[in-house]
Amino acid sequence: MSNFNIAWIPGDCIGREVMPAAETILEAVAHKYDVSFNYSRYAWGTDHYFANGRMIPEDAIEQLRPHDAILLGAIGHPKVQDNVTLNGLLLPIRRSFDQYVCERPSKLYAGVESPLKGYEAGSIDLVVVRENTEGEYAQIGGFLYPNLPAETAVQTSVFTRHGCERIIRHAFELATKRNGKKLVTSITKSNAQGYSMVLWDRSFDKVREEFPEIETESLLVDAAAMNFVRRPGSFDVVVGSNLFGDILSDLAAIITGSMGLAPSSNVDPTRNGPSMFEPVHGSAPDIAGKGIANPLAMILSAQMMLEFFGLREAANDVEAAVAKVLAEGQAMPHDLGGSAGTEEVANAVASALQSE
Repeated sequence: MSNFNIAWIPGDCIGREVMPAAETILEAVAHKYDVSFNYSRYAWGTDHYFANGRMIPEDAIEQLRPHDAILLGAIGHPKVQDNVTLNGLLLPIRRSFDQYVCERPSKLYAGVESPLKGYEAGSIDLVVVRENTEGEYAQIGGFLYPNLPAETAVQTSVFTRHGCERIIRHAFELATKRNGKKLVTSITKSNAQGYSMVLWDRSFDKVREEFPEIETESLLVDAAAMNFVRRPGSFDVVVGSNLFGDILSDLAAIITGSMGLAPSSNVDPTRNGPSMFEPVHGSAPDIAGKGIANPLAMILSAQMMLEFFGLREAANDVEAAVAKVLAEGQAMPHDLGGSAGTEEVANAVASALQSE
């Protein structure tokens, strides 16, 4: 029997509601595939911040280090600035474990209607590969004359050849494995950002020579946003910097139905430390406590974790179970036009999984 140790961080608001859904599915996986999951549960997030003045304890990274993976629900609270929650929990984990690859797949499933006309199930199937540890989120800068009329803010982006090349290379490697169009699209803005994005472009040109079988295109980020709406079915693997990947992956989630269907992974491919899996949707405080949060992004994030563990059959069956629930429409979550609550949707996926 394979055994996996998972750090369990529900976090805030709907994170606490969708995490039990992931546990329901993982219990079904454990029973069906003869694996076991051991959870270390951490009550970190804004409640910890209110009590202790910080999002995580000082030794949090060392507590997380022995685990095989981290599952995170969501972080964020309306009474705390987002820069506090981001820099207090998410970014320290991503950077400490060098989780430089963020994969955010978006697929149009049967039973889900895209807000764009004329797209059927499977016609949109792309993944945004986001650089996750440097770029625009490097948090280098500061304030001069704070709270005075001359207050000045300086924010510095950091792009290294090492960082650019390794995330671009990962995108190409992913394109060789997918059943898609064998296409990698680079997202840039080198017409305006004449240093950072020029380095990005040069890195892309260098790496693509290693993969002659993969087609490529390079788009300015504004053109990419337009084409995500105009021709979303033409994309396969899209690789971008921290900021560009963040924005475009949200757009990709919406054109395939909902943020409630958007999973993500934060991965160190070398596996020197644990990788982290989380839904893209955030903490959604406006619907917290109502029992209506869509748990499918959380379930699909756990599915990405199973694939990372090498449990490919289990991962494929979990996605198939999600697809079946969506196609049948009997347990459709609220954000997709249904009336099923969080627990009902999770139980429907678990039932479908057992029949796979």
